[in-house]
Amino acid sequence: MLEPINKFYQSLDAVGRTTMITTPILLLAVVVLLVLERKFPYRKGLPFFREGLFVDLFWYTLVQSYFLQILIFGFIIAPLAARFGARFHVVSNWPVVAQVAFFVITHDFYIYWFHRFQHNSAFFWRTHEAHHSGKHVDWLAGSRSHIVEIIINQTIEFAPIVLLGANPIVVPIKALIDAVWGMYIHANIDVKSGKLQYVINGPEMHLWHHADHEEVYYANFSTKFAFWDWIFGTAFLPENRKPQRWGLPYAFPKDYFGQHAFSVVRFDEKALAEKSAIFRTYHGVRWRVLGWLGDRVPGAKVLQGWEVPEEAHETVPAPRPGGNPEPSTPVVAATADSSRPVATPVS
Repeated sequence: MLEPINKFYQSLDAVGRTTMITTPILLLAVVVLLVLERKFPYRKGLPFFREGLFVDLFWYTLVQSYFLQILIFGFIIAPLAARFGARFHVVSNWPVVAQVAFFVITHDFYIYWFHRFQHNSAFFWRTHEAHHSGKHVDWLAGSRSHIVEIIINQTIEFAPIVLLGANPIVVPIKALIDAVWGMYIHANIDVKSGKLQYVINGPEMHLWHHADHEEVYYANFSTKFAFWDWIFGTAFLPENRKPQRWGLPYAFPKDYFGQHAFSVVRFDEKALAEKSAIFRTYHGVRWRVLGWLGDRVPGAKVLQGWEVPEEAHETVPAPRPGGNPEPSTPVVAATADSSRPVATPVS
């Protein structure tokens, strides 16, 4: 039984073999995080089938990731490598461990500053706001990222690995580290790492970053290494206090295509649905399909997502040095969808 698998493995190149190893590790990490979320929740009462799960899992994790991988590696990095790849062999003779460490640290340093820039730029904020739109932050929430944001960050992440002559297996290893760490910092796990949080980033600080509190609008930009925030003065980690509200301070589309359209043209979904029959048909088709399926298969109702009550009904105010930010668009109150079940907090 193992012979066909062994032959297939031997037929792969180094990258393929490494991917055959990293993929099960990634799946194992998902299982571990899911168990930890259930056993030690940071935010009690957050269900697995929370609002936006389908969008994050299907559109962002599966569909978008698949096509952007082809775009980034096939149409951006490959032409760059064909033109410039033979000129640079800076890290070629380094041990693979040293190569991985180098690219993890340097890319994380870049991400800190680009992430910080996005929060301070009205234009680039539009490429990042989707990532903050989820009201329910968990292991999968980090997958919600605008197409433009992914193209910029992953091109800058993986192009140097190829152009500087790194071992090809660094790509899947680095991708695994990014995926697992990204899931971890967004995971709904009540982690208490003590002084380690000054070095390694985790849910303690990053879940605060996703809170709709004015005090964290410009804080906790680190991804893997928390020391960037502590060094550059953007760390926020209050003791014995957790966020009361999550997401954006203004209404945001819940549909994948609507979220990308909103980054270009601001619109109110409800008002647009009243004016446009075409948009009204498009906007309601997903709920009608899920509702129809839920009526016939009761277990499918969870696909619509469960609402989770917020402790605060508006942005939690707090003074910030230099003044508090103003929303880039008018705040539109989001209405609850009565067709979805509501999760009640578990004490």
